Amino acid sequence: MPRIVGYLLICNTIINMKYLKNLRQALVALFMVMTVSANAQSAIKFGYLNTDSLLCTLPEYVQMENNMQQLREKYKAETEYNEQDFRRRYAEFLAGQKQFTQNILTKRQIDLQQSLERGMAYRQQADSLLRATRKQMLQPIRQKLNHAIHAVGLERGYEYILNTANGAYPFINSLVGENITEAVKEKLAQQEQK
Repeated sequence: MPRIVGYLLICNTIINMKYLKNLRQALVALFMVMTVSANAQSAIKFGYLNTDSLLCTLPEYVQMENNMQQLREKYKAETEYNEQDFRRRYAEFLAGQKQFTQNILTKRQIDLQQSLERGMAYRQQADSLLRATRKQMLQPIRQKLNHAIHAVGLERGYEYILNTANGAYPFINSLVGENITEAVKEKLAQQEQK
C-alpha cells in the first residue's frame, strides 16, 4: 500500500509539474500577445474629417447647387401652373354645378379628379428627378474629394480615414487620430492647379 501511495504522489507531482509548465507557457504566450497587441495599437495611424463640410467649400459644389436651384425653380413654376389650372377648373365646376346635367357633372368630376392626380404625379416625378439629378451631379465632385482623401491617406501612412459627417463618431481621440481636413483642402488645391 505505501508503494501505491508513493506512486500516486509521484504521478500527482508529475501532473502538477506538467500543469505548471503548461500554465507557464500559456502565461508567456499571453504576455507576448498582449505586448504585440499593445505595440500594434500604438502604431495604428488614422485620419478623420467631415466630407460634407469639405464638399461645401468646393467651387464645383457651389455651381452644382446653383444649377439645382434653377432646376427647382423651373419645376416649381410648372407645379404652380398645374395648381392654378386645377383651381380654375374647380371654381368653374362649383359655379356651374347646379346648371350641369348629371352626365356633364360626372364628366367634370372625373376631369377634376384626373387633373388633381396629374398634378400630384407631376410633383412626385419632379421630386424624384431632382433627387436623381443631384445625385448624378454630385458623383464626380465626390470622386474628386475621395481621390484627394485617398492621396492624403497614402502620403501620411494611415490605416484608415473616418468620415465624421453623419455624427457616427461622437468622440475621436486627437492624440491617436489626426484631423486631415486642411491636408485634404491643400490636396484639392493642388489638383486644381494641374
